[in-house]
Amino acid sequence: MRRQLASSTERFPIAGSFTISRGSKTEAVVVTCRLVEDGYTGQGECVPYPRYGESVESVLAEIEAARPAIEAGLPREELGRTMRAGAARNAVDCALWDLEAKRAGEPAWTRINDAEPQPQVTAYTISLGEPEAMAAQTAQHAHRALLKVKVGTADDASRIRAVRAAAPASRIILDANEGWTAETLARHLAICAECDIALVEQPLPAGNDEALRHVERKVLVCADESAHLSADLAALADRYDAINIKLDKAGGLTEALALRDEARRLGLKVMVGCMVGSSLAMAPAVLLAQGAEFVDLDGPLLLARDREPALRYEGSLVFPPNASLWG
Repeated sequence: MRRQLASSTERFPIAGSFTISRGSKTEAVVVTCRLVEDGYTGQGECVPYPRYGESVESVLAEIEAARPAIEAGLPREELGRTMRAGAARNAVDCALWDLEAKRAGEPAWTRINDAEPQPQVTAYTISLGEPEAMAAQTAQHAHRALLKVKVGTADDASRIRAVRAAAPASRIILDANEGWTAETLARHLAICAECDIALVEQPLPAGNDEALRHVERKVLVCADESAHLSADLAALADRYDAINIKLDKAGGLTEALALRDEARRLGLKVMVGCMVGSSLAMAPAVLLAQGAEFVDLDGPLLLARDREPALRYEGSLVFPPNASLWG
């Protein structure tokens, strides 16, 4: 049977709200791609991201434009010639990985890792707010091994100290979402060192991060918005210590694996992150995250409801997906 493609929009309410330096949202709006071929179904999910000029409508349009090539049997390895890197390509790429696994009758991990995937310690995200509110939210999750704290204001000193005091035993990642400046960078990094922060994610705007070459980095600094493709990394290696690989940025698991390998070659540490989406979006990322130094795949934990079947979460652990979900 000829391959058939279907794409749709789904909405998942967020428990409360999710706030970063660029704004807040109360629901995750995702695009799902499904491919059916010879009685097998593969699916993938993406999260359109306005920061990268994407909307639900633009992502659906990109998938639709690629429909003729995809339905004609375009191999996953050639998808990059037809679609640009981004959320739309991610949904299609992950659907193709899933379809290949279903057709082969073998788990997707056998083409990604040498060993069977294991549960990973994932961060849990604390939204940006006033220091007292962030401390209260942090205290509720102080039992977790790893927290990711959203910052990114002109003066985050009180926020950094408040969340550290509220979770003295947790490892903490700070995510500034491009919200600091060259003028505030050194002071904030010094406070991070004082508070034993494990990693600072994208402190300066992408393309305006020259100051990172010259500042003393006593804390690991991770590129997020600055790093999309494997070709980006060589130019970043003297500014950053790690990269955050997200499937939606990379345009799918295929390019994300190339990113991981190039990061290792350059001596960069690897973080595997996510947008706020359902378990279907996280599933391939769990396989990518095997061996990563930092894992941030808590998207479903931030939702009021997840899709079924869902990934298994126990405390700070996220478990590899079952084939009924993906791969």
